Amino acid sequence: MKFILRLFWMTTLASFFASACQPALAESTPLPLPVTSLPFPTSTPIVVPTAEIASNPTLEPTPIPLPLVPNFSHIVIIIFENKEFGTVIGNGKMAYFNLLANSYTLLTEHYATTHPSLPNYISLIGGDTFGITSNCEDCFINAPSLPDLIEQSGRTWKTYQDDMPEPCFVGSTLRYVQKHNPFIYFDPIRLDAERCAHSVVPLTQLDADIALNDLPNFIFITPDICYSAHDCELDLADGWLKQQMDKLYPVLESSGEPFLIILTWDEGQGEHSCCELPESAGGRVATVFISPQVKPNFQDATPYSHYSILKTIAEAWGLPALGHAADAETPLITAPWK
Repeated sequence: MKFILRLFWMTTLASFFASACQPALAESTPLPLPVTSLPFPTSTPIVVPTAEIASNPTLEPTPIPLPLVPNFSHIVIIIFENKEFGTVIGNGKMAYFNLLANSYTLLTEHYATTHPSLPNYISLIGGDTFGITSNCEDCFINAPSLPDLIEQSGRTWKTYQDDMPEPCFVGSTLRYVQKHNPFIYFDPIRLDAERCAHSVVPLTQLDADIALNDLPNFIFITPDICYSAHDCELDLADGWLKQQMDKLYPVLESSGEPFLIILTWDEGQGEHSCCELPESAGGRVATVFISPQVKPNFQDATPYSHYSILKTIAEAWGLPALGHAADAETPLITAPWK
């Protein structure tokens, strides 16, 4: 009996001293959470290693967004004269133009900048009319234009002017008119004789450049006063257009690189306006985008102006936007691209 009592007291005393040696937990100290219960910080993204993506096909990297405008190897503008949208679209005298409009992308709400001709041409490559309100021949402009930016980007350009007597010609003839050649009005082009003679050339030079496989990146083609539909009937302008397209399109297509041909008109016969242009602007004109990169049989009803064309070229080639092309109110042309 004494043995049992002694064992009981020894066990009790051992338990007492063991518990007395343990430090007490402070009431304010929380118990640590299991590792699996710890939340990730909300500001720190979870990075999935590339090796894990490869081993788990259900995980995909975030796709890179497509550019707003394709990076074209060549951009061509062919411009006609003084016809409203409704005079051209659906007109049997421009059957070929309408075939292209139905086959590719037609901008149905494109507006010219102003009246008369010259300030519209100026705005297409300068981003402004520079206060020009007539078809003057001595109103030269000391300002940068699209060709300056094209050259700075390492690209090339030429304007091919129908019936121009010689490269860099200043003045007008019976069928060639200076007011339809905006490039000659910019001092940095006209006053640089070598640069001007190389890039402001008669339309006949186009055949030679095609034969040499030496087309510039930017091409601006102006028909003469007859084939532009200014002085002659629409069917003559339509036949002239087909001749130029038969030369250009196969060459551009065979390169396998993205390209864009823009058909437009300098001004319409009304004073319709949009896109922060003056209340009375240059009228509504028929503009067609031709390219493997545009949606076929598509009509874009977004309101655009000539400044939108300049803005879209700048976006395609990563150039600064000139003048009103940089305005937030000037819409970028994005809907036609596939």
